[in-house]
Amino acid sequence: MIFLPWILAATLASGTGAERVRTYHYENVLGTSLELKIGAASPAAAQRAESAAMKEIARQAGILSAYDPASEFSRWSKTNGQPVPVSPELYEMLGLFDRWREQSGGALDASAEVVGRVWKNAAAQNRLPNAAELDGAVALVKKAHWRLDPAAHSAEHLSDAPLALNSFAKSYIASKAGEAALRESGVSGVVVNLGGDVVIRGAQAERVDIANPLSDAENSAPLARLLVKDRAVATSGNYRRGVSIDGKWYSHIVDPRTGMPVDHVVSATVIAPTAADAGALATALNVVSVEDAPRLAAKTPGAEYMLIAANGRRIQSAGWRAMELPLAAAPTVQAAGAGAWNPAFELVVSLELSRFDGRAYRRPFVAVWIEDKDRFPVRTLALWFDKERWLPDLKQWYRDERLRALAEGNDITASVSSATRPPGKYSLKWDGKDQNGKPVKAGRYTVCIEAAREHGTYQVIRQEVDFNGKPQQFQLPGNIEVASAALDYRKAVR
Repeated sequence: MIFLPWILAATLASGTGAERVRTYHYENVLGTSLELKIGAASPAAAQRAESAAMKEIARQAGILSAYDPASEFSRWSKTNGQPVPVSPELYEMLGLFDRWREQSGGALDASAEVVGRVWKNAAAQNRLPNAAELDGAVALVKKAHWRLDPAAHSAEHLSDAPLALNSFAKSYIASKAGEAALRESGVSGVVVNLGGDVVIRGAQAERVDIANPLSDAENSAPLARLLVKDRAVATSGNYRRGVSIDGKWYSHIVDPRTGMPVDHVVSATVIAPTAADAGALATALNVVSVEDAPRLAAKTPGAEYMLIAANGRRIQSAGWRAMELPLAAAPTVQAAGAGAWNPAFELVVSLELSRFDGRAYRRPFVAVWIEDKDRFPVRTLALWFDKERWLPDLKQWYRDERLRALAEGNDITASVSSATRPPGKYSLKWDGKDQNGKPVKAGRYTVCIEAAREHGTYQVIRQEVDFNGKPQQFQLPGNIEVASAALDYRKAVR
């Protein structure tokens, strides 16, 4: 068995000694990706906690999902004008939306779905919504959508506006999953990362990297790094989801008060004691003006935030820096010699992992690296896995000592907070440098993508590319594990 210090799971300090942290990755969970980190005294305890978390996510989705017609929320949404007894979870969620609608001055509203549908329908016709469509949507948003009765614990649906509990239901469910896992005996710490919303509970102090919205690749350097304990971190931004109309990008985040997509903030990250507040405030900070951000954040005790404005300016709350960790200094880059890689270019590797029957499923192990014309590895772009003992299933990566050596020193232990990703979709970048930061020579290299599933299949994709300073694109054939892959050798996006 190889020994890679950065592969071995971290430990938790506890009264009974060090405990192993075990990591589990899933795809297609609430329409996104899931990472669980569980600090437990034994593998059995960790597996019980994993199972408890997954069951709780499924249970909460069965209550709160706006996309499952059988969910309690969907069934309640079909009623109108009559009080309906609802579950504690749905009652709590509707009450939270009431509070945040008032607290944000209408910037956060469950009926923002009305506006979103107008923009999606218009985008399908490659046109902007007209004034009548937007005015009608805003008028619907302004209506009262439900009435809660605390005595009867009921909710009366009042309007015909489409509703979706999108703004912070994901954060709320992640928190409930963490609580369920932590209740299992032998478990002392849990981290739940549901599509970029991170919940840390128990004894575990977690490093959380904040994704750079202006360089959206899995292996891009983080914008900031936090040390977080017993709190939640949520990021909301316009850089992963939206619509394109006549070549212009429009965010999926809309201001329900105006009917317009927002673009003055590209990313908002919030640290807060509760996950629902972190998720709600992160969304609302994308909508309200930068000048109003401090006032709104002050209404959530213990909340800190960082905004990235459209012009790249970073705006932070007063207490944000106290939670930051220093980022590692960038490696010293040697000057490019004659015949070196054109520094104006980069390679983007896009992957979409296969989906299975619409269910949540474990992510396969994946390795992505670059080889030169002599099949000598020069750079590892990604190594994703859950259990070290199954690494030999990545046959080419594992058997090549040079590839394993490239992985030494890489830090893959931090959680990443980012805007919500689609399930199974990832991108990686190569800047033409080797593992030591030295520019490689221009010429032919092979991009290697290896995927293996525990007790499943093994797949390899290889594509040679001549990196000669001329833009090129390749659509690679998919397989059982990697549904599709694409290479885009292009002018670098700065």
